[in-house]
Amino acid sequence: MKKVWLSLLVFVSVTASAQTTLLNVSYDVSRELYKDINSSFIGHWKVKTGELVTVNQSHGGSSKQAGAVIGGLEADVITMNQAPDIDILVERGGLVRSDWRKAFPHDASPYSSVTIFLVRKGNPKKIKDWSDLTRDGLQVIVPNPKTSGNGRYTYLAAYGFALQKTKSEAQAKEFVRKLFSNVPVLDGGGRGATTTFTQRGIGDVLVTFENEASLIEQEVGKGQFEVVYPSLTIEAPAPVAIVEKVVAKKGTQKQAKAYLDYLYTEAAQEIIAKHNFRPRHPGIAKKYAKDFPAIKTFTVESQLGGWAKVQKEHFADGGIYDQIVIKK
Repeated sequence: MKKVWLSLLVFVSVTASAQTTLLNVSYDVSRELYKDINSSFIGHWKVKTGELVTVNQSHGGSSKQAGAVIGGLEADVITMNQAPDIDILVERGGLVRSDWRKAFPHDASPYSSVTIFLVRKGNPKKIKDWSDLTRDGLQVIVPNPKTSGNGRYTYLAAYGFALQKTKSEAQAKEFVRKLFSNVPVLDGGGRGATTTFTQRGIGDVLVTFENEASLIEQEVGKGQFEVVYPSLTIEAPAPVAIVEKVVAKKGTQKQAKAYLDYLYTEAAQEIIAKHNFRPRHPGIAKKYAKDFPAIKTFTVESQLGGWAKVQKEHFADGGIYDQIVIKK
């Protein structure tokens, strides 16, 4: 009997060790998306390989999440909303390969979003464009650009709008200063800012990603808020990467790559579109075209000189953003 129990324990131990667990460290507003992606991938991988894989999630302000990985959080993959939060993992300890953008299609960005305005029902403050956000007495809700990719994109969208309109860096800085002087509280991430606006009732407008508007509607009910698309906004690709040092340690390279490859499949792109992120797959994009209005956008690379320049000039300690916050 003792031998039977010993054999059973060995069997259970071997079975448990054969199960692979991945950790996807991601940004605030992608929680619901990856819940559905993970369930779909687990089924797909079971059918394809016979292996049972578990995918755990960690979410927060994107820059905070990148910092957590640097600090030892063992992410197999990182799925962010801005390239700097992956680049920093290259720079600090070589956690991610330097050519990570070439590892997957579309510069390793399986989907994108855009920055929009969410206003209260009826748009009582008649907010139509970025210029309205600088009006005296208006309260603008946006997460902290120092800790949140969502907030960083808001800052850059406003700066890019002003730069294109005025052709003057000095005037663009002053424009963004006025906008941020209307921000009563800086939450650490996108979900915190959403809670401030929708549940705490603070602010006249929430500046956030397009996909967040649909999620808010599901959470609080239809008809309480309206989406406003500004005349010009920023495109926000969502880059992904394998955390090489972690997968080497855990032996999960194959599963981690398969997980990120899966994000580009029709099945995953369908889920992405249903969560109101803009898909890359042409067929899925066409199917959901009515949900994603054609709008005028720019990218960090096309108008602002790229992320390296932006990081150094705007978001480094003592940079333009810090100067703006001090002055406001």
